[in-house]
Amino acid sequence: MKSDASDDKGARSAAPVTKMSAAMWGGIEPQHCSLCCCTVANKIVTLVFMVLLIVAILLGNLLTLAVIFCTKHFHTPQGYLKASLAVADLAVGLFVVPLSVYAEVSLMVSDSVPQWTSFNSQMVKLHPCNVIGPIFAGCTLVSITTIFLLTLERCMAVLLPLHRDALITRKRTTVLIMLSWVGSFCLAVAPMVFSTEIALEYNACSRMCNYALGTIGQFPSQAWNILLLFPTFDFTLLAGTVVINIISLSSIRRHSRRRRHLAEAKGHSINKPTFSDIKAAKTIGTLTVAFTMSFTPIAIFVIGNVLGNQWCNFSFVAFWILASNSCWNVIIYSVRDPKFWLRATKLLQPIQRQDSTKT
Repeated sequence: MKSDASDDKGARSAAPVTKMSAAMWGGIEPQHCSLCCCTVANKIVTLVFMVLLIVAILLGNLLTLAVIFCTKHFHTPQGYLKASLAVADLAVGLFVVPLSVYAEVSLMVSDSVPQWTSFNSQMVKLHPCNVIGPIFAGCTLVSITTIFLLTLERCMAVLLPLHRDALITRKRTTVLIMLSWVGSFCLAVAPMVFSTEIALEYNACSRMCNYALGTIGQFPSQAWNILLLFPTFDFTLLAGTVVINIISLSSIRRHSRRRRHLAEAKGHSINKPTFSDIKAAKTIGTLTVAFTMSFTPIAIFVIGNVLGNQWCNFSFVAFWILASNSCWNVIIYSVRDPKFWLRATKLLQPIQRQDSTKT
């Protein structure tokens, strides 16, 4: 009798932890449905949104890569970093979002639900989330790392204009890009490599492949510590990026004031960044703001889960805002960089002429 009572007491005390853990890393209770999929109309709207997002990501990033590789002006360390960022965004449109479209179409059309949408990767062999989950996490980490490197490169160009070419070379940039990709994907697969308690599953709330706890029982402190690698890495780089951007923009403001003071003294010279360097620094600052805005909902979601909130609807919004960031960069380049916009329009002119001749 005494042992039964103690077991029951232990089960009741473990229940809140189990529920919070399941909600935090993907184990949402079946009766909950996210905002996107509670009705047929919502499912259709969500599916259309996903398809349009694929088109926008593919067209935008393919155009970015075409402009960079077909224009000698962009064969610079900054151009290499922008190409790396475009490849990471392109992978989201090629692999991550299409799997969600396939899953949602299967759930709407097929009478039998695909087994991998109901169970995690520890219960289903050849689970597609074993590939797609690390791709999404790795590409997100690559994007953050690349934006940090872009910010650092622009800061050096603004603060050390005379030493920029010696410090920032295409060879060094290529090595840094390779290291960022290898390091990001090593970090993306680390949870599954270093813990048997972590799995991947197609989350019923976010409608994406997310990391989840494969075994539910006592709170797995080791798995918790490993999963904390992601927000720690992301927040550290984002904070560093914001600080470097503030330093760059402050320096640009000081140089602008010097220009006004020395406008009449034509004989005086001063080591200052060029107008293109200043323009590029402002463009990278805009990229940083856009990515920070898209990543902030994920940060709020993680904090809410730590406090014990499930936030199923907010989970969908947060993850898909982050995925939508993959098509923003080409818009920022087109608005902030006149040379990019001019080259992009020239590349699109043959397509426009073919359409006009057909009509």
